[in-house]
Amino acid sequence: MSSDYTPPNDPLEVIHEDAELLLVNKPHGLLSVPGKGEHLADCLISRVQAAFPTALLVHRLDRDTSGVMVFALTKAAQRHLGLQFEKRHTKKTYIALVHGAVAEKSGSIDLPLIVDWPNRPLQHVNFETGKPALTEWRRGAVKDGVTRMRLFPKTGRSHQLRVHMKELGHPIVGDPFYSDDWENHPRMMLHAESLKLRHPEGGRALEFKAKAPF
Repeated sequence: MSSDYTPPNDPLEVIHEDAELLLVNKPHGLLSVPGKGEHLADCLISRVQAAFPTALLVHRLDRDTSGVMVFALTKAAQRHLGLQFEKRHTKKTYIALVHGAVAEKSGSIDLPLIVDWPNRPLQHVNFETGKPALTEWRRGAVKDGVTRMRLFPKTGRSHQLRVHMKELGHPIVGDPFYSDDWENHPRMMLHAESLKLRHPEGGRALEFKAKAPF
């Protein structure tokens, strides 16, 4: 990531807040956590903690991905939520615009992923050393050579949806790592639309949403 990091100045958009949980709609172009160097210090966790000092990190979204992110407001909630993510009890839905007309109505991609060390932070498919990665998908409307997709990651590998869409032959529009067209678009067209989880206090099933801005 270069020194031209210019995160948006959008005000913090809170989706839900209670004694244990905080959910916000992360804007695209903003790091979830600080990068290396002073110029990469501005990030969502620091902005959240400025308003909610007890907020603790649970998971991350890529810099160029927008959408629903959950933070814990107590250590106990952080442990509870961390286990939900680790055991894949959470359910995530993403919206993406991808290049080309996807032929099938739905499908799944089961390709193991691992960091491409000479080109990190890029990830790539590796059947020998890669970690299991599974994405289910459902096709939406096709318009002007672009397909709207609903993506359901069953694992949480780094860049999973981005690499899987590329491997499907339909890279995400505006992806600065895995698509050749990124300079022609204002952002990467990937948004975390909804997150289903269980409340750390009592275990009640909840779903939180943020509408895709594209």
